[in-house]
Amino acid sequence: MERLFVLLLLLFLLLLPQAEAKLHPMICQTNDAIHVQHQYYQPGDVLIGGITSQLFSPSYSPILFKENPQAVLIDEYAKKGFSNEFRKTISSVFELNEKPSTADEQLQERTVVPLIPEKEFQKEHLSTVPKNYQHILSLVFAVKEINENPKLLPNHTLGFHFYESYFNARTTYQNTLNLVFSQNWTLLNYKCDHKNLIAVIGGLDSETSLYMATLLGIYKIPQITYSLFASAVSDKTHLSSLYQMVPNEAHQYTGIVWLLLHFQWKWVGLIAVGDDKGEKFVQALTHLFSQNGICPAFTEILISHSDFLDASFLIERFLDAFKFLTNTDVNIFVINAEIRTMVTMQWLLLVAELDATTSISKVWVMTAHWDFSSETLHRTLDIQVFHGALSFAIPSNELHGFQSFLQTLRPYSDRDGFIRVFWQQAFDCLFLDSGKSKETKKSCTGEEKLESLPGPFFEMSMTGHSYNIYNAVYAVAHALHAMHSSRNKHKAMMHPFLRSISFNNSAGDEVSFDKNGELVGRFDILNWITFSNQSFLKVKVGKMDPQDPQGKEFSINEKVITWHSRFNQAVPLAVCNANCRPGYSKKRKEGEPFCCYECAQCPERKISNQNDANDCFQCPEDQYPTDDQNQCLSKILNSLSYDEPLGISLAALALCLSGTAAVVLGIFIRHRNTPIVKANNRSLTYTLLISLLLCFLCSLLFIGSPQIMTCLLRQTAFGIIFSVAVSSVLAKTITVVLAFMATKPGSRMRKWLGKRCSNFVVLCCSFIQSNVCMAWLCTYPPFPDIDMHSLEEEITMECNEGSAVMFSCVLAYMGLLALISFLVAFFARKLPDTFNEAKFITFSMLIFCCVWLTFVPTYLSTKGKYMVAVEIFSILASSAGLLGCIFFPKMYIVVLMPELNCKEQLIKSKK
Repeated sequence: MERLFVLLLLLFLLLLPQAEAKLHPMICQTNDAIHVQHQYYQPGDVLIGGITSQLFSPSYSPILFKENPQAVLIDEYAKKGFSNEFRKTISSVFELNEKPSTADEQLQERTVVPLIPEKEFQKEHLSTVPKNYQHILSLVFAVKEINENPKLLPNHTLGFHFYESYFNARTTYQNTLNLVFSQNWTLLNYKCDHKNLIAVIGGLDSETSLYMATLLGIYKIPQITYSLFASAVSDKTHLSSLYQMVPNEAHQYTGIVWLLLHFQWKWVGLIAVGDDKGEKFVQALTHLFSQNGICPAFTEILISHSDFLDASFLIERFLDAFKFLTNTDVNIFVINAEIRTMVTMQWLLLVAELDATTSISKVWVMTAHWDFSSETLHRTLDIQVFHGALSFAIPSNELHGFQSFLQTLRPYSDRDGFIRVFWQQAFDCLFLDSGKSKETKKSCTGEEKLESLPGPFFEMSMTGHSYNIYNAVYAVAHALHAMHSSRNKHKAMMHPFLRSISFNNSAGDEVSFDKNGELVGRFDILNWITFSNQSFLKVKVGKMDPQDPQGKEFSINEKVITWHSRFNQAVPLAVCNANCRPGYSKKRKEGEPFCCYECAQCPERKISNQNDANDCFQCPEDQYPTDDQNQCLSKILNSLSYDEPLGISLAALALCLSGTAAVVLGIFIRHRNTPIVKANNRSLTYTLLISLLLCFLCSLLFIGSPQIMTCLLRQTAFGIIFSVAVSSVLAKTITVVLAFMATKPGSRMRKWLGKRCSNFVVLCCSFIQSNVCMAWLCTYPPFPDIDMHSLEEEITMECNEGSAVMFSCVLAYMGLLALISFLVAFFARKLPDTFNEAKFITFSMLIFCCVWLTFVPTYLSTKGKYMVAVEIFSILASSAGLLGCIFFPKMYIVVLMPELNCKEQLIKSKK
């Protein structure tokens, strides 16, 4: 029994602490709370957290893990006078007197010239970007509208809690944990103070957003960022709690390339700060440039003013960079306009203003980070260096009541830990209770007007970042409303409702996320017009919308663009060398970027019809290049027609010769019983004259536009008719030889005399040629065709011979007959004959052979219609030679000397 009692007592003692823990929850105690001065808190049933970026501080000291890290007040870092010390250093190395001519002399002769009075350097204040305070105000305005709307979140009030990041990783982590766990101090994974945090908005740049996402993703708290993410970190699959109230930055890079190509800017400079974001920016654009024929003429990597170790060295680097940017012949600068790059650029310009007599007169193409915001230390900076700049921008719209809300602001708020710092630095004044020296500054009255501030410090119209924050608050409110209205058992998770949210805001713009948690939206293209009083205008000149139909995603109206005054309102040029004119193509320069090239004239028969052609090309078959080789002209149709002088002349000659042959035939028929006609074998004479007549007429088939029938007949008819004519001449010659041989005593040749032999020769020779032509027509007949290539400026309409072999056989056979006739006539030229016909035949065949021997090279060397003309002339000339040499002597006797046309004269001549 005692043992049982002891066991129960021990069990009670073991369970007692756990029971007490359930009855009395653990009280979190810590003595090292960090006071955060710059925060803005408004209570509500649910809270929206926020991390803003408008105050600069130097980096914290490294943690060595040898002792507990100290909770150092941000104000202590401010008291180190980080920015002022840098300005002191700048002042200590500049001069007011005349600048030396060389850089070495310049370094030796510098004297001290303060940028601002020395007492001003003793002021202890943070460096701020006042314009970013509007980011907080846009959230406050959105929360105010939502709480006043009974339909959106009925029975719930929306609160918020803002912290500053100081553009610092450690502070961002610390204040993100403060949002999750407590207002004043953090004990990880213990909710020591009840905070109904439903979402967090921030930050201004991708680094701050990623710092926040690392922690918020652990606790599944949605984060809506209004920063642009570089393409290298756009894959955020491991950041499931992160939503972007901006489109993917990859679309912006594509838009930059399209903008450059629109203006034919292919020789540009890239500017970025030498950090990870700058390197990713340069890598992404360099890759896109190489794909689109754009060359980075240079890549200027700026050293951030917050990274310096030796101020003098940094200033010299700033001066070198300024001189390079001023003197380079590159007209277009593409700059990654994220906050660190632009602050560094402002310091560079501030340094350059004290040591330069010229300014950078270029066209700036900036990313959508650019918001024309300046630190207060750059109050006197001349912003006209950016006159005519083009920037991509996150679209914004004017919201009803926002300007009235801004005009009601007064710098007296216990909850707003930002407004007093903003007010003092924006209006360059001090409040009476600030505890700081007021010898050089006026006192703040609290009645100062925000609309009096220059644009780089504050704008009364809502900026792109502020507009996105406003939409982000409404996205959270609509998602929260949908979650409370849902009956889903998992309604405690806000992510599904936020991911699928879609609504129209009060300005009428649609707000929704895509599957990657990125805003479905566009980028505007703005033209910045600056004035000497630090005011500026933003003129929308184009847009880049990935949701538009293909080919219409990018648009720009260059007529409304105001360029820098240096360019006299002409579109600036951005090429490595002058454009190659049409008629020339680009030729690569060895050792130079591909945008630098020479211009080479196009080869013969090739053209280029645009500037900077990569290569020349040939005209289509039915066109030919001009003398300048910059365009193609349509070829004209070429054929030997009856409408031109050459066709008319040949046709008239053919008709004249055929008429002559007809007259000779008629005379011979009329005088057929005369001795001279009888003595020359009347049948052969008629056959020869008829064939010559037809030869003259068949030449007409070669004139005119080629048709199917004319192509079939012209060569075959010519070949057959000419064969009859030549075979008739051969028969005549053979008859002369046989007649001489038959006169010898005892000769057997008498039986071959007469019509039978001559007819056999004509029919046999003609039959062979006819068979060759029929074989030609049955296998590869001629057909109408066009020749695109023989003549450069003309299209030749011709008859394609079909088979060149068959055509050659026809000509070769006629040549063989002519050669045989010539040889037989040549050997019989001295035989005694009536009217010496053998000599006439010899001479006629000599002319015939000369004509056709000349025809072959001439025909092959001519082109187009002149080939046809050569063949017609050869037909007419050879036929006229036969007609003239054989028949004109007889015609002379028959017509002019009839007294010689008698039997006595014939007998006399035989003797």
